[in-house]
Amino acid sequence: MDLGLSGRTALVCSSTQGIGEAIASALAAEGADTVVSGRRGARAREIAACLPRAVGVEADLLATQGPEELFQATVDAFGPPDVLVLNGPGPRPAQATDVTVADVDSALEATVRPHIRLISLALPAMRARGWGRILAVGSSGVAAPLANLALSNLGRAALAAHLKTLAAEVAADGVTVNLLLPGRIRTDRTAAVDAANAERTQRTVAEVERESVAAIPAGRYGRSSEFAATAAFLCGTPASYVTGVALRCDGGLVRSL
Repeated sequence: MDLGLSGRTALVCSSTQGIGEAIASALAAEGADTVVSGRRGARAREIAACLPRAVGVEADLLATQGPEELFQATVDAFGPPDVLVLNGPGPRPAQATDVTVADVDSALEATVRPHIRLISLALPAMRARGWGRILAVGSSGVAAPLANLALSNLGRAALAAHLKTLAAEVAADGVTVNLLLPGRIRTDRTAAVDAANAERTQRTVAEVERESVAAIPAGRYGRSSEFAATAAFLCGTPASYVTGVALRCDGGLVRSL
């Protein structure tokens, strides 16, 4: 299937490892001019050097001007992005009973504010050209809140609500807005969450992982490449009539439609 991404510009946030890196690679393989970004500038440039047409940009989205600087670097390299993939690390593990007001501020600062700033920068050009893709990497916690991830559940659900509202406002302009929700994808983040759960419950990481796998109908953790292939489709032309959707790529983990 031709995804119609050749010559498009794609900005992928936090793409120096894991899911983000896999998405950047998938979009580049489809012919998109791709911006690989993250706080590890050297790693971003290393990844970009292995892709057909890409640049690596050092960017900290939590810095005061981080989103603006990343957007400008994208414009300087390839022009305003046609595809904006919102991605970033989640807040620390926490139980709901332990959440403070300061924790709420921190969660929103990490998972909502920088993404909305990037959208506000990228959206005008998308609407003007009549084509754009905004895709947020979320969490299955948006569909079914995850134990011990109260801050992530809070922040990602808030972003999901904003994106659902936005999708209806820009659909007639040819801009789609979607979320892609991972379940247990084997990444460094998943490993960190498993380690935190193991420490909290006084078990081994292997025991925690076995318990997680037992809850997944597919019987395994997902691969980043599988998630990235789904992301690439949602960013492509064939998905032009898919918007305002939160799609799970989780091996059947969440037991609801």
